[in-house]
Amino acid sequence: MDGCFDLMHYGHANALRQAKALGDELVVGVVSDEEIISNKGPPVLSMQERLALVSGLKWVDEVIPNAPYEITEEFMNRLFKEHKIDYIIHGDDPCLLPDGTDAYALAKKVGRYKQIKRTEGVSSTDIVGRILSSIEDVKADKACSESSHTGESDNLNNTQSSKSLANGGHVSHFLPTSRRIVQFSNGKGPGPNSRVVYIDGAFDLFHAGHVEILKSARQLGDFLLVGIYADQTVSLSVLACRYVDEVIIGAPWEVTNDMITTFNISLVVHGTVAENNPFLNGKSDPYVVPKNMGIFQTLESPKDITTTSIARRIIANHEIYVKRNAKKEASEKKYYAEKKYVSAD
Repeated sequence: MDGCFDLMHYGHANALRQAKALGDELVVGVVSDEEIISNKGPPVLSMQERLALVSGLKWVDEVIPNAPYEITEEFMNRLFKEHKIDYIIHGDDPCLLPDGTDAYALAKKVGRYKQIKRTEGVSSTDIVGRILSSIEDVKADKACSESSHTGESDNLNNTQSSKSLANGGHVSHFLPTSRRIVQFSNGKGPGPNSRVVYIDGAFDLFHAGHVEILKSARQLGDFLLVGIYADQTVSLSVLACRYVDEVIIGAPWEVTNDMITTFNISLVVHGTVAENNPFLNGKSDPYVVPKNMGIFQTLESPKDITTTSIARRIIANHEIYVKRNAKKEASEKKYYAEKKYVSAD
């Protein structure tokens, strides 16, 4: 299976989960920056960041970097011979090349194509749209902050803009089910003598920095428990990460003594790079209990990426993404209008 995997979300993860279920090993091609630029416009994430996200998924066995946007006969034969590929996979939504032809026509012609079900309710287009929609709210909040002389006027993650990033005037089609959560879960708890490591956060707009800090946290123990601040969609992105064993959906801000005992937590960690959290202003340290117990550790964040820094990349290329999103939103509306049931999930 191949793709750009720009702004990785649980829809990408679920597509790769379904693809892995069709065989024994899953090889994923990540399209190069140059190919994305020439066919779609500039990607938000670099090749290295996209590779980190794809490689960090529990269903991925091998990654081919700098894959071509179009599966040519030459590249298809390379897949069959060098990588021992049996089938090329794509979702039930159409994938057309700039000239309007089917990107997977060659694979279909030789009988080496299989289709999976597109995941409802999420797309990179929608995520970009929410960020673009937040710009006016950020400007309004900046003006308000400057007039009142309180807070950081340009912080994208203040209460106003965080709400806008979450909603942004875009209606989500996401339909959370217990089965989907089970599909993403490892289904195993920690052993009686396991060293349980706990890390929490919003994990909004799951990115390469999240993958790397989760990897570092997992290396400190036998079982990684991740607390997520009340969001089913984010929980799926985190659960899809190969370094995560279990998540707590709607985790409390404060790590309490009862929580440590209940989950048998041996170590609580927190990265050095994190978003400013307006909800914690003036509140006590949420890690005071594990610190007093001597089981807290600050973990050096391998990357300095944040949700805000990624949002700023999109805003810096505002006009380009507005035009690209308008075109993609139209095609996605058409897809949902004509959507039909596809078996097997």
